[in-house]
Amino acid sequence: MRFGKYQAAILIELLLILILVSGLFLDREQSETVSGTVLNGRQNTAGEGQDYIKWVDFTVPCEALDFAYEQDVKAYEAGTRLDWVCLLAHTAAKWGGQFDSRAMEEMKKTAAAALEGADEARTATDVIDEAGEDLKYYPYYKEAYGAVLSGMVGEYERQQEQEDGAVVWEKVYGLKAYSPIAKGFDYSDYDDFGAARSYGYSRPHLGHDMMGQVGTPIVAVESGYVEVLGWNQYGGWRIGIRSFDGKRYYYYAHLRQNYPYQSDLKEGGAVTAGQVIGYMGHTGYSTTENVNNIKTTHLHWGLELIFDESQKESDNEIWIDCYQLSRFLRKHRSAVAKVEGTKEWRRVLEMRDPAVEGWEKEKGAGTEE
Repeated sequence: MRFGKYQAAILIELLLILILVSGLFLDREQSETVSGTVLNGRQNTAGEGQDYIKWVDFTVPCEALDFAYEQDVKAYEAGTRLDWVCLLAHTAAKWGGQFDSRAMEEMKKTAAAALEGADEARTATDVIDEAGEDLKYYPYYKEAYGAVLSGMVGEYERQQEQEDGAVVWEKVYGLKAYSPIAKGFDYSDYDDFGAARSYGYSRPHLGHDMMGQVGTPIVAVESGYVEVLGWNQYGGWRIGIRSFDGKRYYYYAHLRQNYPYQSDLKEGGAVTAGQVIGYMGHTGYSTTENVNNIKTTHLHWGLELIFDESQKESDNEIWIDCYQLSRFLRKHRSAVAKVEGTKEWRRVLEMRDPAVEGWEKEKGAGTEE
């Protein structure tokens, strides 16, 4: 009889646990339709009507970036448009964000079909968008990858040196983002995203380190405006540059002691991609300013994605692995020359980015109002 009572008690406890677990799953499903995380990485904030991406796992290899970029330029030269972001997004949506050999072959077929299907009424991008309608997560990858890459390719003007030494301006279409390390300066790197860091508190490394020599010129990867300039105990002397569309925040840290920045750099000012903004050093890991507490001289550069301003300076920040981007940007490094009598370097050939001109014009119009 006593054994039967114990059995009954156990059965009652099991039933209560099942009811509790069922309730938790129900609450979770309800919260995910209102204010929680869903499978495609989006978040909807209850009561505010907001719907934005809260997580991006950017795992596109350099080889895929190279191919997609080449197809983009090829299409432009052929008189159509093939957005490299869409090509990458289509491949990611079809292969679950992976870019193995099979996915790469599929991407080549997709690009060829898009170029072949383009006509006066439809661009190659339109063809890819139509094909993406059957892929559940194509819109997500298109938005997520667009947040990372949309400012890196487009039309711009640049100075070009002729055989006779004359410098002329020319309009071009292509890569307008630069490696953060100036041309002619050696560096070494490896994929260190997520590695453990212990200063202050245990945390993952949310950037990419490029080791080099003190004083190596650091250039702006993309055009934007200076959002932050000054000392941070973790990053030392650092620069924070925001893209004009507000979606990307570039972070450059551990800059040179005593002379970390280019003299004309100021908060709120515009910078053009490839422009020298500062100099490599090993400052940081100190609450006292201008201290070299980093053992190895290097540039730490990071890229934060911002789909909603609530993500900035929060526990929901989205930092991506920049190693493959760094590999991709090696093909475009800004040539610089020493400014005699100073500690500075400046780019040799200038660039005109329509994004800079548009932002300054809009800023000027806002000032007049």
